[in-house]
Amino acid sequence: MKSAEAVILGIDPGTLVMGYGLIGVDKSHASLIEMGILKLSNKEDHSERLHLIFNKVEALIKFHKPVAVAIEAPFFGKNVQSMLKLGRAQGVAIAAAMASGLSATEYAPRKIKQSITGNGNATKEQVWKMLQSILKFEEEAPYMDATDAVAVALCHHYQNSNPILKKQPAAKSKKKVSSWESFVSANENRIIK
Repeated sequence: MKSAEAVILGIDPGTLVMGYGLIGVDKSHASLIEMGILKLSNKEDHSERLHLIFNKVEALIKFHKPVAVAIEAPFFGKNVQSMLKLGRAQGVAIAAAMASGLSATEYAPRKIKQSITGNGNATKEQVWKMLQSILKFEEEAPYMDATDAVAVALCHHYQNSNPILKKQPAAKSKKKVSSWESFVSANENRIIK
């Protein structure tokens, strides 16, 4: 990581495979620090898997000291039992972040894809290729769960660094403007340089 000012941890929760990705960001760019997965055995008790998820997230936070945690929100599926388990895995990851003094921001899968590729219906492979281009590395995707987690982290960075996406303060003047020049002078606080 090249003198990044901040680290963001992205998490793709799962009860059998949890993806994680860490990026370093500064004002001009983002870079990949680490990505990987926590592979959990389906032979282990569900509560033991949740404990391992908590420990892994806590360890990542202690080692990398991120300033933010972003997590992919579960999408609604047909299998209610799977959704409940996935929700628990997500909750445990959020609890680990909170236990470390951080809050976790959730992003819908569609929002993440839109943020990275410009298309909310992009495939996982399209997201991965765009991540390689944006973060400037050629490493192959170890697991799509890990790449999804990197995408979550980068989405969080974009949502918090792009002034267009943040709420703009109300213009000071409510008077009607008659040209672009007068609009610009009346709304200088909204100009992005």
